[in-house]
Amino acid sequence: MARSKHSKKWLKEHFEDAYVKKRLQDGYRSRASYKLLEIQRKDRLIEPGMAVLDLGASPGSWSQVAIKLVGPRGKVFASDLLPMEKIVGVNFTQGDFTDQVICDSLLKELAGSPLDLVISDMAPNTSGVQEIDQPKSIYLCELALELARSVLRPEGGFLVKVFQGEGLSAYQAELKHSFRTIKVRKPAASRARSRELYLLARGFSS
Repeated sequence: MARSKHSKKWLKEHFEDAYVKKRLQDGYRSRASYKLLEIQRKDRLIEPGMAVLDLGASPGSWSQVAIKLVGPRGKVFASDLLPMEKIVGVNFTQGDFTDQVICDSLLKELAGSPLDLVISDMAPNTSGVQEIDQPKSIYLCELALELARSVLRPEGGFLVKVFQGEGLSAYQAELKHSFRTIKVRKPAASRARSRELYLLARGFSS
């Protein structure tokens, strides 16, 4: 089947992308690693010994970064609907974390210990129609926040991917009810045309 002009353009851009080339050299599973790494350099959100939960983890690029940063005394838990190839030291639960059975399984992995940080790079399957995709994205963010509120220790942190559009201001306001500070980050590894942003919330209080 012949490729469309759009798909050819995407493939050309993808394979010429400096971050794609770099992740192949560095052994990361996707270019998304560099988004987390840039935020880490700026904000030092992950420290040795931390317990971290990675939502929407597959293929595992953020978990790869997190497990290196927390070191041997830290823990990384991960969850996704999709399978994820094993990463040494990462406890992975496959399934929809909003499903009670999967949530219970994930909480069992946590063994009742509160977490220092929840990170979420989740995004919905998109249709290309913003009026459909944006509410789906905000809904995922709300679900991630709900889980974060149930597992974070006092003063813990939450990093979540959002998309600019309707509902974002209300979501940011909701974050302010539970966190002392909210910062907006747009890593260089995020493509310029993308509407994605990352919100870094710190100082959790229930």
